Amino acid sequence: MTRPRPSERFPVADESLSSAPRTTGPLRLRRELTAEPGPLTAALLLALAATAATLALPLFLRDVITDFSEHRPLAGHITLMCASAAAGALTQACSGFLLARIGERMAYRLRITLMEHALRLPLPVVRTQGTGELAARITSDALLLRQVVDVATQLPLATVTIAATLGVMMWIDWVLTLVTLVSLTGLTLMVVLVLRRMRANVTGQQDAVGHISQRFTANLEALTTIKANRAEPLATRALAADAERLRSVSLEGARLGTLIPAVLTLGNQLAMIAVILTGGARLAAGDITAGAFAAFLLYLLQAVPSVNTVATGLGRLQSGLAARDRCNGLLLLPPENDPADDDRAAPTPLPDAPAIAFDSVSYTHAGAGRPTLRGISFTTARTGLTAVVGPSGAGKTTTLSLIDRFIRPSSGTITVLGHDMRHWPLNALRARIAYVDQTFTLLEATARENLQLGRTTPATDAELTDALDAVGLTDDIARLPQGLDTHLGRGTDLSGGQRQRMALARALLSDADIVLLDEPTSQLDGLNEQRFRAVIEDLATTRAVLVVAHRLTTVQHAEHVIMLDQGTVTDTGDHPALLARCTPYQELIASQAITGH
Repeated sequence: MTRPRPSERFPVADESLSSAPRTTGPLRLRRELTAEPGPLTAALLLALAATAATLALPLFLRDVITDFSEHRPLAGHITLMCASAAAGALTQACSGFLLARIGERMAYRLRITLMEHALRLPLPVVRTQGTGELAARITSDALLLRQVVDVATQLPLATVTIAATLGVMMWIDWVLTLVTLVSLTGLTLMVVLVLRRMRANVTGQQDAVGHISQRFTANLEALTTIKANRAEPLATRALAADAERLRSVSLEGARLGTLIPAVLTLGNQLAMIAVILTGGARLAAGDITAGAFAAFLLYLLQAVPSVNTVATGLGRLQSGLAARDRCNGLLLLPPENDPADDDRAAPTPLPDAPAIAFDSVSYTHAGAGRPTLRGISFTTARTGLTAVVGPSGAGKTTTLSLIDRFIRPSSGTITVLGHDMRHWPLNALRARIAYVDQTFTLLEATARENLQLGRTTPATDAELTDALDAVGLTDDIARLPQGLDTHLGRGTDLSGGQRQRMALARALLSDADIVLLDEPTSQLDGLNEQRFRAVIEDLATTRAVLVVAHRLTTVQHAEHVIMLDQGTVTDTGDHPALLARCTPYQELIASQAITGH
């Protein structure tokens, strides 16, 4: 098979998302809200026009009442009143649509930013955060932030409406306006007290949502084990505890949420009663006309929804701010590498240098009481097969993870193609390495896209066919509904052995200099294991192949074997040499002979 030469990175996914504006650094609501100044300005102007039309309506009503009392023609003022109402409704609908569009685009940008950042986090950080917690950021938190667009425009407009309404009410009758303000003062104080507690409660609710999402996701991933061990009751009890926590904190939020409309209703009713009583007395005394009193009452009724909007909007704003803080908690986590790191020129591989060299490398997993690797040193040739063997827990998979820089060593130096790993930009390093993990992970994408992951140029159909033939997967792929263009995952998936062979085919198609294989034969039968050895021999003629292996058949064909035991390199050499002199290696081989592996 012809090995493709590196060129521009080959995209296998839809690149249209990359054209969306991205948020850099912590999320700032002001920056997000002003990302589209044209539509936002138009929405605000339309909202102001709707407010002006609403404010004009009671004045036209006052004139209509006056026309009635003085027996003047009504058509002119009634026409103006109807036109004002229609104009207000139309401009309000247009403003609402523009704001909804701005909000959805903001949520879109936020989700893209959060997902992209999460995918660039170091693996240990992702495992610590939990997939369910991270998923909650792009679901429930993004929805709460979506509401901020409406709130951020409604609050100023509602405030302007209240201020303008009070100004007109003051012009109509200052005594009734003073009565209104006094009646609403107590209402304002009570609402502020409730809002101070809502933000902390929303944060607690979102944390609880993240916890239950994380546990449920983990249980679904382990569903086979749960069913096989009849552990549904145990899993359900744990989920029920998380659900109870969510119920409790949500109930507290519901209690706080119901206080706001109750307080608003009470305050509005008290204000209405006070105004009617005071207005009735002033009307009887001749201090105000019937038309002016009717207009004042209508303004008061119009002010009530704006007051409600301000109060509820402040509550929703607290929810949005809590969601913003949670999203910023994710965005402030440092990615695997500084984006500027990829702007550095990649070093040129040294032709005579080993593919990989470990020099006194140690590594300790977070929270572990003892190092996983302790001062290990070894080198691998530029081409050929190297097997890493050892009992479970010896540090074999950790070694591969260090080579692909999923994790960083606690001490020591790792050299790749003649250069210290720290001198390689991360993308350039991984472009030189093909990695097949022990779960043979496939993306939810087409079979064609999965085969070409990591390539720098698109493979031809002939190259794809050769790779599938090499691993005995041609007929399996041909039986899929759309062949290579079948979308894998969920409804249509491959078996464990097929996924394993697909991963091997991907390695065969890769243009990397180094191939890392973690337990690549664990799910292969005898026939497919022979195919695997042929693939490895093909790869090893031009590349360095490093295999974490348990099976004796893999070890016997390796030019170089590294024996790990309890985090240290016990010995290195070929199979006959280690079998002759290395006691741990002899015991490992003997155990495999006994078990038939």
